[in-house]
Amino acid sequence: MPPSPAPRRAFFGWKVTGGAFVLAVFGWGLGFYGPPVFLGVLHETRGWSLGLISAAITMHYLVGSALAAQLPALHARFGLASFTQIGAIALAIGLVGWSVATEPWQLFIAAAVSGAGWSATSAAAINAIISPWFVRVRPAALGMAYNGGSVGGIVFSPLWVAAIGSLGFIGATTAIGLTAALIVWVISATLFARSPTEMGLEPDGDAKGVAAVSVTSPNARPLPGALLWHDWTFRTLAAGMAFGLFAQLGLVTHLFSLLLPTLGAQRAGFAMALVTVMAIGGRTLLGWLMPIGADRRLVACLGYGTQLAGSLVFLAAGGTDVGLLLIGIVLFGAGFGNTTSLSPLIAQVEFVKEEVLRVVALIVAISQAAYAFAPAVFGLIRELTPPAAGAPAGAAPWVFIAAATFQVLAIAAMLVGRNARAPANIVR
Repeated sequence: MPPSPAPRRAFFGWKVTGGAFVLAVFGWGLGFYGPPVFLGVLHETRGWSLGLISAAITMHYLVGSALAAQLPALHARFGLASFTQIGAIALAIGLVGWSVATEPWQLFIAAAVSGAGWSATSAAAINAIISPWFVRVRPAALGMAYNGGSVGGIVFSPLWVAAIGSLGFIGATTAIGLTAALIVWVISATLFARSPTEMGLEPDGDAKGVAAVSVTSPNARPLPGALLWHDWTFRTLAAGMAFGLFAQLGLVTHLFSLLLPTLGAQRAGFAMALVTVMAIGGRTLLGWLMPIGADRRLVACLGYGTQLAGSLVFLAAGGTDVGLLLIGIVLFGAGFGNTTSLSPLIAQVEFVKEEVLRVVALIVAISQAAYAFAPAVFGLIRELTPPAAGAPAGAAPWVFIAAATFQVLAIAAMLVGRNARAPANIVR
């Protein structure tokens, strides 16, 4: 059967995708890239220990993880658009709370509020926004939306530093928080409050009467309640995403400081920006070029394998070989973005349509709960395995070995669960 025509660019779903991109820019810019910047500011201005502030950051991510798991139920109760608006306001209020906290207990309350808000703008929320509008072209649409998170890092990492320097901590969090809440409120009301059914539209912009495309595996079956937790496909998918993101966040948190002694501040900053650029490029290419019937677990293994190669090249560089360090950056970055975007696309194939949003919310929550501890674990590895006498400061072999180990575990989890579901038969 010939492939169906490409979706029309005027299709409202692409406007929703644009809105999801903007939501991701602010969600990641505030909820993901903000707290690491606040760590240094609070340490300097309050005199609190790095361990205390890091614990608050971990709490921020864990609260976000707990609520992300409940997103399908929260969206059903409050409405997707309304809950996204509530989340943006909570995120803004929570971040202002970080800036006005004068006692540690106040910081932890602020972290809980900001974490709750972050959940409404996280990867599971983006998937819930995109899914009703796209089936056949979901990889491209989801990739475009998730790219907003990478852009959020490019924009907000320096913006937070500049804004705090010019407006002060309270002024920066207030100005940026209010701006984000207002913009998210508008796009939620104008874009996320609509649905294809309400507008009389078909997914992917197909014409009325065109039979719907299904990419779901013929072996997929409903898994209500606790049955899902006993499903091997679900377990391996959750484990693969958790291992992959644990390695990714743990390494990227420490990578700048490891590159700094050899590359210097300016070139190390360029190298970190290159990771993001490669992530955007890799995610975009995958979204548009991956065949609809591709074995998505194998594609995910390719992404983890690329990151694994990057970790091994970092290890071979020994903290001194600039050429190898840059090759490691390119390889690590090429698979960076797809760690987040591929797991929801695997869920689209391996679970019945009615279960996909729940599955994605849970695997995102599990992964976020896991990677919340990654920076501390990798930091502990660095402390327990200092460079040998005479070794360059950027040489941290056990950090790269740890990252490679978790990347291998991610690949293994994806491969082990590969045969639990038959490949999808594309039907109409």
